[in-house]
Amino acid sequence: MSESPETVGLRLNALLSEAGLNGLDSALAHGFGEYLSLLLRWNARVNLTAVRDEDGILSRHFVESIACARALPARIATLLDFGSGAGFPGIPIALCRPEIAVTLAESQGKKAAFLQEAVRVLGISAKVHAQRAEFLTAEFDCVTLRAVDRMELAVQAASRLVRPGGWLALMTTGSELEEIKQCVGAEFCWTSVLPLPRSADRILAFGLRLPATV
Repeated sequence: MSESPETVGLRLNALLSEAGLNGLDSALAHGFGEYLSLLLRWNARVNLTAVRDEDGILSRHFVESIACARALPARIATLLDFGSGAGFPGIPIALCRPEIAVTLAESQGKKAAFLQEAVRVLGISAKVHAQRAEFLTAEFDCVTLRAVDRMELAVQAASRLVRPGGWLALMTTGSELEEIKQCVGAEFCWTSVLPLPRSADRILAFGLRLPATV
């Protein structure tokens, strides 16, 4: 039996404190507790994430995604979580940054169904695109990617969905970043690289799409 949302919130806040991050208020902590409970129930019958234990989900998925949400540049109005899977980092971003209109793109039917249920249960304003993100025609202020298959091809596709002056936010490793930069070419200026908490090599890298030149 999973713990109450209040207990989960306390554990999550302790992990955030250990990582040098500010804790969540009670309402937000409760939301993450509900998210964990839903994720554990679905993960018992649908392979949403390889990390299946509570401690691993809290320390890896939740803490990293909260750090990403807080590091996003200001004045982002629209965000696409490319290959959202179980909702990382898109759902934590929607929870922590309710001013951002989040789209969760996930082509696998069972995962997309989970995302729909999570949006309903958590009462967040995110919407689910239950097809491949490449089929989208809109451009976004920010596109996030985290641990997607065939990362280089995904980054190329994701970069085309970033509006000029918008951001590509990648949760990756330092060893992969140089190859990723080459994939998107000179259209992006890489402005900052932040270490992700509780990891020796995982980073959050921000690429700014340059305005088109005449």
